[in-house]
Amino acid sequence: MDSRKYTIKKSVVGEAARRVFTIDYERDLNPDQLEVVRTIDAPVLVIAGAGTGKTKTLIYRVAYLVELGGNPQSILLLTFTRKAAQEMLKRASALLKSTSAEQVSGGTFHSFANLTLRQYAKLLGYGEQFTILDDSDAADVVNLLRTRLRPEKKSQRFPKKETLVDIYSKSENTLTTLEEVVFKEYPRFIEQIDDIMRLKREFDEYKRRYNLMDYDDLLKNLKNLLAQNESVRRTVAGKFSYVMVDEFQDTNKVQGEIVRLLGIDKQNVMVVGDDAQSIYSFRGANFKNIFEFPSYFPGCKIIKLTENYRSTQGILNFTNRIIDAASEKYEKELYSRKKTGEKPVIVAAETENVQSKFVVQRILELREAGITLNDIAVLVRSSYLSFDLEIELTRANIPYVKFGGMKLVEAAHIKDIVAFLRVIENPQDAVGWHRILLLHPGVGPRVAEKVIDRLAKGDVAAEEDGTGAEKFPQAAEELVSFISEEGKRHSSPLEKVESVIRYYHPLMQSKYDDYQKREKDLDMFSSIAERYKTLQAFLADLALEPPTESVVDLGEKDKKEEQITLSTIHSAKGLEWNTVFVIWALDGKFPSMYATDDPEALEEERRLMYVACTRAKDNLYLTYPMNVYDRESGRIFTKPSRYIEVVQPDYFEKWNLDFE
Repeated sequence: MDSRKYTIKKSVVGEAARRVFTIDYERDLNPDQLEVVRTIDAPVLVIAGAGTGKTKTLIYRVAYLVELGGNPQSILLLTFTRKAAQEMLKRASALLKSTSAEQVSGGTFHSFANLTLRQYAKLLGYGEQFTILDDSDAADVVNLLRTRLRPEKKSQRFPKKETLVDIYSKSENTLTTLEEVVFKEYPRFIEQIDDIMRLKREFDEYKRRYNLMDYDDLLKNLKNLLAQNESVRRTVAGKFSYVMVDEFQDTNKVQGEIVRLLGIDKQNVMVVGDDAQSIYSFRGANFKNIFEFPSYFPGCKIIKLTENYRSTQGILNFTNRIIDAASEKYEKELYSRKKTGEKPVIVAAETENVQSKFVVQRILELREAGITLNDIAVLVRSSYLSFDLEIELTRANIPYVKFGGMKLVEAAHIKDIVAFLRVIENPQDAVGWHRILLLHPGVGPRVAEKVIDRLAKGDVAAEEDGTGAEKFPQAAEELVSFISEEGKRHSSPLEKVESVIRYYHPLMQSKYDDYQKREKDLDMFSSIAERYKTLQAFLADLALEPPTESVVDLGEKDKKEEQITLSTIHSAKGLEWNTVFVIWALDGKFPSMYATDDPEALEEERRLMYVACTRAKDNLYLTYPMNVYDRESGRIFTKPSRYIEVVQPDYFEKWNLDFE
């Protein structure tokens, strides 16, 4: 008689009831947060309002799952920055007074895709040593192919390389056709659609030929791998007993599908997000994901976090009314135990300069009242809207920092070093070869292409092959020899970086007048390389999670100095200040005039206003100039943003400005 083993699974719920936990979850969490932490046997959608302790709840849930006794590596935590994942796991370990939570599989969608694809790249026609292109590298490849196609001979209105990359990225991330993207967002290029599509095919072929993937490829290829190979999907998904996703409202369609494919078997998926804070459609984020999650996972439990720990009730009354008018939303009313405090203030200034003078004077008054400059922010819809204010801040000697500086790896000299390292790791990386060849005297674009073509054929010795092929220029020969030797050396990432810097230093001296200042960036880059054991891991992190500071861009600055923050609202998401000014809160600027004919864009602008106002803890000021100069019409009379006009007068104060 045939026989087989049948395993009775351990009851997680029963185990939880019997287990003695080291953390007092009931004491530390409010009832809604506690329900999120303890709901582990079903799919869960958590609608976490602004300031309601979303991160704390995720940390406690990680700790709770670890305390249940499972393998921490079987828990997958997907976030939008690696720093966020690392911080959560570090804090969970601190709660548990052990390092067990740091073994949880945490990271970004892109880093998870990178690690998974390294194992299965051959199934997709790639080698395991594929190189990751950042956005500027991808644009350079598109430009190279664009030049070969030479569409400008047919039309002067062909899109630039950055626009082409945006079109291709939007198509990939939203799972829509190129025709749809161009027709909706770039209608002026509809006549060039055939060339745009042809260029996309050549772009994809080029990346595959040279073993390259850009950011969009990482997500697309992971989705395709999971969707098209059932055994691989079961193997990958089977590693994880629990899947958690942060900021789900900011996922795109591809990421939403990846979550579905990972969780479809065990159903233990929890996603956290706030539909009212979905503001990244320009990056391909799909506002609908958070509404469609219950259809991905029928029977999913919806839990709302509504107790706000950041703002006063007066500010919440105001912001609740802003989002009440949204056409599509999960109903919720945020509340706070901070009942005292001033109502938000709306200020109508005569002109832009009067608006700036008001903000400056009020900042000085708040500073005298004991609020530090570091706890004050001025938020704008678009970066250029703060120019006049910056002049007034300078006149008043108020120091400020403006969000949006260049990242370290975007500095030209660092991109040069990274290109060397990429070619050492992947000799097929034509983009990297092109950049480093052009650094050398006597090597122009045509020579560089010839060198790359010969290298692609395996002629790495750079010698005449007897067929009449011309020999490389001496500088190119020396470079090829250097790359070949470094590729053979079994050395650490730091040793390779130091070797490249020694080779690159004379090239940098001849290229940059301020090379001495740039040397400080090279020192920082070396210190980062020292943390890594493999060059592959180092290069992957540089592409996926680049360090942000560049000495060239930031200069010598005392970081202890008090300074207010000027920021776009998109850059301010997730942050908070005691006092927030939202300037230029008028129709045509907020919402932008470009959104007025698009209902979906208008709704996203409403959410953007909500995000701006919910950054404030105690003081919120919204200002707008009543008279604005227009080049064509001269001075025009304005009206306040429609998003604050819907708020009843009981929920704010209106200040009328007077002059001495």
